[in-house]
Amino acid sequence: MSRVTITLHVRETAPRARRFDLTRMPVLGRFLRWRHARTAIQIPMLALSLALLYDGFFGPQLAPKNLAGVLPWVHWRGFVILALLVVGNLFCLGCPFMLPRRLAKRLLPANRAWPARLRGKWVAIGLLAAFFWAYEAFDLWASPLLTAWVVVAYFVAAFVIDGFFGGAAFCKHVCPIGQFHFVNSLASPFEVAVREPSTCADCRTKDCISGRRGPDGQLIQQGCELGLFQQRKVGNIDCTFCLDCVHACPYDNVGVLARNPLHDITRDPNRSGIGRLSRRTDIAALALVLVFGAFINAFGMVSPVYTVEQWLAGRLGTTSEYPVLLAIFGLGLILAPILLVGGAASVSKRLARDPRPVVEVAARFSYGLIPLGFGMWIAHYGYHFLTGALTIVPLAQRFVADLGVSWLGSPRWDLASLVPASWLNWFETIFLALGLFGSLIAMLRIAEDGQRRPYLARRAFLPWAILCLVLFAIGLWLMAQPMEMRGVTLGG
Repeated sequence: MSRVTITLHVRETAPRARRFDLTRMPVLGRFLRWRHARTAIQIPMLALSLALLYDGFFGPQLAPKNLAGVLPWVHWRGFVILALLVVGNLFCLGCPFMLPRRLAKRLLPANRAWPARLRGKWVAIGLLAAFFWAYEAFDLWASPLLTAWVVVAYFVAAFVIDGFFGGAAFCKHVCPIGQFHFVNSLASPFEVAVREPSTCADCRTKDCISGRRGPDGQLIQQGCELGLFQQRKVGNIDCTFCLDCVHACPYDNVGVLARNPLHDITRDPNRSGIGRLSRRTDIAALALVLVFGAFINAFGMVSPVYTVEQWLAGRLGTTSEYPVLLAIFGLGLILAPILLVGGAASVSKRLARDPRPVVEVAARFSYGLIPLGFGMWIAHYGYHFLTGALTIVPLAQRFVADLGVSWLGSPRWDLASLVPASWLNWFETIFLALGLFGSLIAMLRIAEDGQRRPYLARRAFLPWAILCLVLFAIGLWLMAQPMEMRGVTLGG
């Protein structure tokens, strides 16, 4: 009895390990704590988006020579995965679609509740799957005009949805790009979190969620619009890194803190605004769509896809590419996850004598695949970025020349690759291997968390380890295939 008492006393009095905090850095920290930091990032992003739209509508329609044909599909995706890998969800922090949305909140009522039937991630999952299909079906990567229309649709959707509905309905329930960042930031090394939980326990105003008000009761800083109460917030799901909670906290107790990238995946606490991940089949389905989407998206860019398309066209009796691609993405995003993940969950449940329903077992372990899926996204998007990063130079030269500015000189269309071609296979293999390593560790910890007996945990882990190795082998095969050099042109 005395031993337990001593242990509890030590835990209560032991100092908490101080985590590295980006908001405490000398220059960057001061900027992040500045109330208008997000706007300062969003304004140049909005200007870049407007330049992209102008070029998409009125510039040359040869994709490698148009901002709308290269920036979204080469540079933006490359910087996104780099940001997620090094920090976290920085794109949502600087999202240009939020500036018009802020205007909508002032011009429109924005007081309706998002329909209960549409809450969760199912709408976003459908839009994400539709985008994966449309990207290949309409060759968005090759059409600056269609890309510009997609960007316009995004601006309009954010404006209308958040102009009529309260909170951040567009970000939380609709935006497919945001869901990509939410899920993959589960494997990121930073999170917005409280520094000292005891400070939050003593707080009575809860400004991080309700907003901070002045002496006259006027709201001077809004709290978290996505309903993530910092005292009970866990991890990065649904967190847009908007930093509203950082600015709203009257005790300066919220920062951007370093953490173990696997914590979000392996733990299953009751999370503010989300609940338990093992009981959120919509979030688990979203994670699986993004994991398998990483592989099917890459498959759409390698030469074997044409053989599969011809075979499916013959089987379906059609010459149209649309139903053929619909079948490919249906198999890759729906049937394959159901069969592979459902099969692994069934075997794992039986081997470990797990009393939970198969769906809950599948949901719990699905998050363990996120590091491997993220590794695949890095390998794929990193390939395109490394082979086309320098195209920004001739694109900028051509764009300003079309506006009548010649001081940047003639476009250098010979510029493209950032690194030697011999580096690419190593780059892809390393990040795929790191993703596999992360998933195997996550799966083992999830198995151990659900079982008190080590031998049952190992049994539960076995089918998931096999699934990870199968996906890893598929990823290596995909990266070994010739991939289209999209967004790159040689010569004038």
